[in-house]
Order: sequence, then C-alpha cells, then structure tokens
Amino acid sequence: MIDIIVPIKQVPDMERVKFDTEAGRIDRSSASGEINPFDLNALEAAVQLKEKLGGTVTTISMGPPQAESSVRDSLARGADRGILLVGKEFAGADTWATSYALASGIKKLGKYDLIVCGEKTVDGDTGQVGPEIAEWLAIPHIAYVSQIREASDSGITVLAEMESDRLVIESPLPTLLTVTKDINTPRLPSFADKMKARKATIEQWGAAELADVAELTNFGLKGSPTRLNKVVIPSEEGRKGQVFRGSPDDAAVKVADALQALGMLGSAK
Repeated sequence: MIDIIVPIKQVPDMERVKFDTEAGRIDRSSASGEINPFDLNALEAAVQLKEKLGGTVTTISMGPPQAESSVRDSLARGADRGILLVGKEFAGADTWATSYALASGIKKLGKYDLIVCGEKTVDGDTGQVGPEIAEWLAIPHIAYVSQIREASDSGITVLAEMESDRLVIESPLPTLLTVTKDINTPRLPSFADKMKARKATIEQWGAAELADVAELTNFGLKGSPTRLNKVVIPSEEGRKGQVFRGSPDDAAVKVADALQALGMLGSAK
C-alpha cells in the first residue's frame, strides 16, 4: 500500500491563450483552463503505482474557484481525492509562496509516502515548485525522472535524465519526484469516470484551514520575495523565402552570399 500526493496546476490552453502585451502577462480569461500537461504525466505515474501496489492518490492544487474543474478532472483520471487551496490570501504567489502553500496543504493531509510532480508548468517553465515542496517538507527529491524502475511501500528506484547524464537513483520513502513527459502517456478518462467525477466532492481549503501548520504571512503576494519587473513577448515571424535564379553555379554563389550576409559562414577572408 502506498499513499501518493500529486500537486497539479490549472493552466490556460496555451494554443488559444492571448497575451496582454501592455501589462506583460498572460490573459488567463482568453482561454479555458486545463491540467498542466506535465502534471498529467505525474498523475498517470501515481495511478499506475496505485494499481500495482494498492493505496490512494490525492491531488492538491492552488488557484481560483474555477480551478476546481481541473481537480475534478484529476478524479476522472484515477485520483481518489481532490483538494483545492482557494482564497485571496494565495493570490499573487511566486514559486516560493506557491510551494509553501502546497507543502502546508500536504502537511495538513498528514500521511503520505510519495509526492509526484510534473517537471514544470507550461505557463511558468521554472521547474522550481516540486523541489521547493520537498525542501519545505525536509524530504529527499529526485528531478527529471523518466522511468520508475522499482517501487515498494518502503523505497523507489528511478531513472533520471539530466542533459547527457542518465542516473539510476534509489531513495527511501517518503520522497518527491518530478517527472518528465517521457515517463508515460496519460490515459483518457472514460465517460463513466467523468460522470462519477462530476458528482464527487472537491474539498476547498482557505488560509484559515492551514493556520495550524503554516505562517499565513508566507502565502500569496506577501510571502513572495520575487517581483516581476518586465515581461517581453516576442513577435511571431514566419519563414522568409527567397528564390535564387540563374545557372547552378550562379545560384550557389548567391546562396553563399546570402548566408555570408546573415553571418552563418563566419567572417570573410
């Protein structure tokens, strides 16, 4: 038996979302929310372990009330329990305050053996929250896990890929993993699972519910030591085609001159 916690985040559909170029931020109201894709890999890894060893999977998220839909989706995908940290006290959090709030929620849950996080989020791309949760909880953590090789109720062996290195790492439980998209292919929920999840109760905890395990001043904007100064959103440019006419020799010279002008052939001698 193994009790697993999976932190998840609701992110906007990045293929449809728009950007507020003046404010330098994502306009989250411009697209529907969904579970962060890397978190789906984490959830699938957790559910597979539960199916193999027995136990439970609990998802926990922090976000606005509409993030409940993503927590509910996690139940349709195999989680047994879903919790949403919601309230104005959590607003404006950077990765430090976000990880603190999630770690506080996990402390309140009490019993757990393993925490599985996605490698990063598509709207932030920092990869910081998972390891920070482990630091707040004072447990080991392993990043960039692409395969779970062995697991029991006392320990886990994984393959972690970091740039050109491939490491087989063993850790006792409890521990925290951040997994890459290569670890699995997330399952799709069935219609029956979706209907069951629609009727499920999603627990909502505010800052007050965490007061016995956390310092409330560490939540949200107040607890965030970093400040966003400026965000630059690059403009999208399509391919620029160019046709070189003439004999093969003439065309080759023109291509070489064009590449030279772009600085792709080094300095001329």
